[in-house]
Amino acid sequence: MPETEGAAELFGKKMASSSSVSASASSSSSLSEEELTLTVKWCGKEYTVRVCGDDSVAELKRRICELTTVLPKRQKLLYPKVGNKLSDDSVLLSQLPLKSSLKMTMIGTVEDEIIVDPVDSPEIMDDFELGQDETIDIKDKEVNKQKLRRRINQYKIELRNPCRKGKKLLVLDIDYTLFDHRSTAENPLELMRPYLHEFLTAVYAEYDIMIWSATSMKWVELKMGQLGVLSNPDYKITALIDHLARITVQSDFGVFDCKPLGLIWAQFPEFYSSKNTIMFDDLQRNFVMNPQNGLTIKPFRKAHANRDSDQELVKLTQYLLTIAELDDLSILDHKNWKFFSEDSAKRRRHE
Repeated sequence: MPETEGAAELFGKKMASSSSVSASASSSSSLSEEELTLTVKWCGKEYTVRVCGDDSVAELKRRICELTTVLPKRQKLLYPKVGNKLSDDSVLLSQLPLKSSLKMTMIGTVEDEIIVDPVDSPEIMDDFELGQDETIDIKDKEVNKQKLRRRINQYKIELRNPCRKGKKLLVLDIDYTLFDHRSTAENPLELMRPYLHEFLTAVYAEYDIMIWSATSMKWVELKMGQLGVLSNPDYKITALIDHLARITVQSDFGVFDCKPLGLIWAQFPEFYSSKNTIMFDDLQRNFVMNPQNGLTIKPFRKAHANRDSDQELVKLTQYLLTIAELDDLSILDHKNWKFFSEDSAKRRRHE
């Protein structure tokens, strides 16, 4: 009888422990999905910001930027009992003791009317290009899918020119892709990647063109205007997209921002999809949500030294025009684009 009672007591403790763990996991999950309504004070005004527990500090700063136009890099957030955790953009909000009853203070200034190129920001090192060859299945994580759905609802792409039926889509980064933003020059044209206008003119015959930068829209419009991209008579830019369209994703390598092409596909489904879209960026991490659509372009740095020798856009022009006849671009391995030929395209068309 004592043995039976002892076994029953042990079983009861295990069940209680299991219940406790389950409750803890459920609580953690609900905390991550819970919507938080925060009040942010800045310059004598109060702003209401809605975020979720699985959002990062970087996402919170983006939402504040939407309301105040103070860029995330200019923001310093103050909140009771969190110390300097709000200075780490990768921290998830569910890890912080945030309450709707307490107000957050933001210190920061709006960019001057005369914009200075963001050369004071730290150099971004792409960890995925530093020897880590493991397959990254970020796009299938449910938490990242939820963030994409929220971004689709929050961010609306404004067309500068109509989408064209039957054309494929080329999405271009700016910094180190089209422009050397860290070198200095009296004229911005000296820092433009060689053959940029020839490249855009040639590919425009087969592709609509969108430009997606990790900087503010004001800087994107200024820089593209200075380079003559927005007024060139030989091609048209379909849309400009800025840093507010990015999402923060979680992976085994940490938390970071990326550019989800699903945002474009959701807003223009009758024109664009994974089958007819390709993105150029010098950082592989920017297309982790759509790895089959990304091509990592060689960074254009030290413009004064490399301006006469850089041929990247000339070569990529030929690649884009060669694959334009294919029905599905997502089946290609863009890592091998330099070895792709017209014969390769013909073979794929007949497969």
